[in-house]
Amino acid sequence: MNKKESESETVICPLGRFLSDLQKAYGKKTKFFDHLNQSRVEFLKAIRSLLDQRIEDLESKTRSRQTKKATKIKVE
Repeated sequence: MNKKESESETVICPLGRFLSDLQKAYGKKTKFFDHLNQSRVEFLKAIRSLLDQRIEDLESKTRSRQTKKATKIKVE
């Protein structure tokens, strides 16, 4: 692999290419990229809330199974 190939950036997604071009043109210190970074944080928080809810659901199912006990029934 020559030096030129190793330095090239591969971007397949058109949106990724667009954002890469914006970053090169204006830098990362713009309000746009500040907002984009904040939205990434909010997205990750949303995923975390989904995971937390799923964990709570699984734990409550486990607790409800543990509290249920079999009762002995006499059969005639």
